[in-house]
Amino acid sequence: MKLTNHSHQNPTSFLLMGIPGLEASHFWIAFPFCSMYALVVLGNMVVLLVVHSEPVLHQPMYLFLCMLSTIDLVLCTSTVPKLLALFWAKDAEITFGACAAQMFFIHGFSAVESGILLAMAFDRYLAICRPLPYGLLLSPESVGKLGAAAVLRGLGLMTPLTCLLARLRYCSRVVAHSYCEHMAVVKLACGGTQPNNIYGIIAATLVVGTDSICIAVSYALILRAVLGLSSKEARAKTFGTCGSHLGVILLFYTPGLFSFYTQRFGQHVPRHIHILLADLYLVVPPMLNPIIYGMKTKQIWDGALRLLKWSPA
Repeated sequence: MKLTNHSHQNPTSFLLMGIPGLEASHFWIAFPFCSMYALVVLGNMVVLLVVHSEPVLHQPMYLFLCMLSTIDLVLCTSTVPKLLALFWAKDAEITFGACAAQMFFIHGFSAVESGILLAMAFDRYLAICRPLPYGLLLSPESVGKLGAAAVLRGLGLMTPLTCLLARLRYCSRVVAHSYCEHMAVVKLACGGTQPNNIYGIIAATLVVGTDSICIAVSYALILRAVLGLSSKEARAKTFGTCGSHLGVILLFYTPGLFSFYTQRFGQHVPRHIHILLADLYLVVPPMLNPIIYGMKTKQIWDGALRLLKWSPA
């Protein structure tokens, strides 16, 4: 469905294509996405309830984990229900406002999550390398300020990205994606997309580049401190406290960077592969994060068992 280049009326709605080339399989693909979304909601709600109900977990590491769980719930809920409606009910239409809101939540809270991961790396650095002033430096008030800073930076950087959509004139309504991803919508414009492209690359590179460098520096300092420990057991225990965080970082950054840059430069990557991976990126890390932290943190695991009344006690 095309609009002329000389039209001054933007479409009031878009049509989501889903996964190009796999339209016949949408109905069946929806089942694993529905199952993963249910696990996302269950796992992250358990984390939030356990930390809230266990006073011993009212520590910076677990407060940051609660922020991570909340962000994961927002990211999944902003995309998966509409994706399931598209796959099961063929409800492809999405209004311009809803599309812009979905884009804002996806890109904005992805940037916020990157900031929270940086704050968690800073927490691990202080706990391991500066244990004596740790409690003073990361008081609950300081944790709240770091979380607020991550939210303000992430949403502040991504707000112009969403607002830039309103200046474009669109030649098509059909979004070749399962959700309103920024570049997938920008490609529908008749022209004048250079500001959107430049700002999108700068914002993403600024967030990911700055945060990944700071995280790498934090873990380099942690590694130096750990290698200086005389006991093998102490080194193993210290590495264990960081293992879950490193796993979450890899889950977040690796597929995210692949999806971002292949959308812009990966002309040789099959479209259905890219879109399927992009869809999974918004579900798989939020599903695995509570499992990773639950397996590595005995307090969360025990609290979850008590919450679900599986504990013999």
